[in-house]
Amino acid sequence: LVWLLVLSLAWPGPALGGEDKDEEVIEEEEKEKKEDEVLSDEIKEEDNILVLHEHNFARALSEHQLLLVEFYAPWCGHCQQLAPAFAQAATELRNESSPARLAKVDATAQTALANEFGITSYPTLKLFRDGNRTHPLEYTGRRDSQGIVRWMQRQAGPSATLLQDTDTTAAFVSSQDLVVIGFFKDLEGEAAQAFFEVAAEMVDLTFGVAEAAELFQAYGLSADTVCLFKKFDERQTNFPVDPARGLDKAELTRLLRVHSLQLVMEFTNETSNQIFSAKIPHHMLLFLNKSSPEQLSLQDGFRAAAGGFRGEVLFVVVDVTGHGAGVLSFFGMTTADAPTLRLVKMKNNRKYQMEQDNFSDSAIRSFIQAVLDGKVKPHLLSAEPPEDWDKRPVKVLVGKTFEQVAFDETKNVFVKFYAPWCPHCQAMEATWEELAERYKDREDIVIAEMDSTANELENITIHGYPTLHYFPAGPGRKMVEYKSTRDVETFSKFLENGGMLPEEPP
Repeated sequence: LVWLLVLSLAWPGPALGGEDKDEEVIEEEEKEKKEDEVLSDEIKEEDNILVLHEHNFARALSEHQLLLVEFYAPWCGHCQQLAPAFAQAATELRNESSPARLAKVDATAQTALANEFGITSYPTLKLFRDGNRTHPLEYTGRRDSQGIVRWMQRQAGPSATLLQDTDTTAAFVSSQDLVVIGFFKDLEGEAAQAFFEVAAEMVDLTFGVAEAAELFQAYGLSADTVCLFKKFDERQTNFPVDPARGLDKAELTRLLRVHSLQLVMEFTNETSNQIFSAKIPHHMLLFLNKSSPEQLSLQDGFRAAAGGFRGEVLFVVVDVTGHGAGVLSFFGMTTADAPTLRLVKMKNNRKYQMEQDNFSDSAIRSFIQAVLDGKVKPHLLSAEPPEDWDKRPVKVLVGKTFEQVAFDETKNVFVKFYAPWCPHCQAMEATWEELAERYKDREDIVIAEMDSTANELENITIHGYPTLHYFPAGPGRKMVEYKSTRDVETFSKFLENGGMLPEEPP
């Protein structure tokens, strides 16, 4: 575009005399001036964000103790979405005279910087501390203005409040629903330093630190220990520091995340993000109608079963007439199915159901243990097959009919797994229909589709939409995932070549 602009300005200038020559000289001087500006180390700002490039990056690092840099692409939708929050955070930090500043780099134009810092996706945020450009810290906070500000404030430190007496510590414990205090006999030691690093990352929790002997005695501690204080459940949970291994930052972070959650969570708009980000591998769900006193009483047995599985299974109550109504279709349920229990394996969304609901704590514990031991088969959703499922060029598969069609040893079956609401699936619909029309008279090739939101398969997990799998004819349960260009001609080459694309000549 710059070249087109220059050409359009220069084009109407035939040799009409010295005046045009002067204009060319002026244009050349302006061009050289712009190049000098780009090459200088001057730092400009937009919305309190430093605009950086390879010629002023080093200066920015030398002038700012803490610098959070967003590497972005102008065309990236995620970058455009982040931009207002990033600008608001930059303004808040600037107004409070924080040593932390925010900056941005167009990684598509500044390729040298992008290569130096290994930028492979947008936006990528990295924190540079004390001018060090060799080991920037990855940003791990929330991507909204408040999350960015809190993360930067915690990085600016101190990440934990020093507590020196019992009265101050007691007030600190009662100040929040959740607080974490690290008790260390040496605040300069490795364990304490690791604790400070964890505190700098977990900005949604409030951290304190203590080394006074009277505080160890007041809280019944004899060795270095991290304590989580809560205004619910067991009130205080201790995590002793292993004398041999020291304090493992990743393990402490995991333990704090797990034990910060209530033993039994209620699924609401406010808690849904906590529930899904908890990184607990299994969720045990009690679906009930909270307007029914009889169903509410079932929570007692549910809670009694929860204590033995903390960290392994998250217990969640779902009100089918409240916020939980929105997830019923995911389980193939309606409000009339409550009360009922389901267990979900989060890594593959496999769902497990008791043969007959029993809400006693012993029955719930036995059911969960049987699932964990691999003794229970998943409960798979399946729609009913349409009467005309094989009458159109694109065959319609459901969970109940998938096996007999996809693994027919006489057919080569090409299946599109889709979600009805997915725009990529909708955009591909006409192409898939055209492909099916092309092969409708071929006895050995079947073009099919399956709605993966209403149908589940035991040994095939669909992670994105649309996903394309090819099931070749012949013995064995073979499956090939198609990952190339999604147009009719490329699909045809793939099918005609037996489930692989032919090698193209150089």
